[in-house]
Amino acid sequence: MRGVPHRHEILLPHTFSSDSTRDSMTRSALPAQGRDPSRRRPIAAVLAIGFAALFLFVGYEFIRSASSSLFITTYGADRLPRVMAVGPIGTFLLLYGYVRLLSRLGSNLTLLFTSLLTSAVLAGCFAAIASGAHLPVAFLYVFREAYIVLMVEQYWSFINSTLDEQQARRWNGPVCGIGSIGGILGGRLVSQYVGSLGTETFILLAAASILPAAICCTIAYRLAPGQPLDVEEEGSTDGGGRHLALSLFRTHPRLVLLGSLTVVTQLMSTVLDLRFHWLLEEAMPGPELGDVRTAYMGEFWSNVNSASFLLQFALVPLLLRVLPLRAVHGGIPIIHIAAAAALILYPSLGVGAIAFLIFKSVDYSLFRAAKEILYIPLPFDARYRVKEFNDAFMYRASKGGASGLVALATSHFGRLPGASMAITALLSALIWLALVFGLLKEDHDQS
Repeated sequence: MRGVPHRHEILLPHTFSSDSTRDSMTRSALPAQGRDPSRRRPIAAVLAIGFAALFLFVGYEFIRSASSSLFITTYGADRLPRVMAVGPIGTFLLLYGYVRLLSRLGSNLTLLFTSLLTSAVLAGCFAAIASGAHLPVAFLYVFREAYIVLMVEQYWSFINSTLDEQQARRWNGPVCGIGSIGGILGGRLVSQYVGSLGTETFILLAAASILPAAICCTIAYRLAPGQPLDVEEEGSTDGGGRHLALSLFRTHPRLVLLGSLTVVTQLMSTVLDLRFHWLLEEAMPGPELGDVRTAYMGEFWSNVNSASFLLQFALVPLLLRVLPLRAVHGGIPIIHIAAAAALILYPSLGVGAIAFLIFKSVDYSLFRAAKEILYIPLPFDARYRVKEFNDAFMYRASKGGASGLVALATSHFGRLPGASMAITALLSALIWLALVFGLLKEDHDQS
């Protein structure tokens, strides 16, 4: 768990300033019982975060299926690259608000505040869309892209600051699996009840689902502080324009490589996403099939989460315990190279769905669990600030940038050939494989 002596042996040297504001921030974020190491319960704490993720992902599956279907109905699938290109702006605004709150409130209260704000915004979107307004449909799509990465990365920042590496190898997969139960349930509920409830209703249900997630997060922070017992132990920036702690990119090259990996993987995700939705619109055209598309997407995302669930409990803990990280990270892009090649050779909705399903299910399980271990030896600000920049903002900026290029090309040449998306996915997987070799040169895994 955090704060034991071996933790300091693997930290790289770094220095930060200290002031009363920072000390106050840390004290306010630590529950009284969390100050006593003997009363910390790290495994129970991360399991509580797992159940928070369960509720969060129930709601996200509601939003993901509903917002995609509403956007296609309102604007058409050809405009998806445009709204995806706007996504990074929304993500950056939320990220900037997050790091400012983190400096003032600490990680515990910041997570609670962002949870309640997200619920309120989703409820407002439901009311606006139900009244017949069109612009909130686009806003909802952008907001869904931003809030989910911000919330998920806060959960992982807590986990990475609570478990040591050996605990993470055992528990990262099952914690992901608990979250996947929510994704499975959310997708099934959409596919079964959208016909009777209507697409818009699931926006309101998503807003409600975040409230029990916030309660679980509060419980988790009562079980473990999620940050150092003593702020001097690792240091934390809190002002002077350093809220994002981007200076750590200079002192920790691993962060640069992790950021590069995020860019490449999200480029691949974006082109597979676009190809899948284009094939879906071709198979189910017209607004009259809106609820049918919503049901199909609900079923699809439920299958993604079912596959993730099986991987997280049956395969991920075993692979992370018996294989070195370089083998795990190296094998993942090889799988995606094969899937992208199949999509090039056999372009159809079925193959497109399988390629996208493989990417997402592996991303949610094995890749996520293995990547998070690489953050554990890094200092507090790397786990709570730079990680959010890499895995929230750069995550969405990569998707938005790729989508913007597609939108620009489409505006000049019309819809691009579907094969171009699959070819780009193949090239991305090859670059991914090359990045793994550079990233794991710094891996201290001795297994």
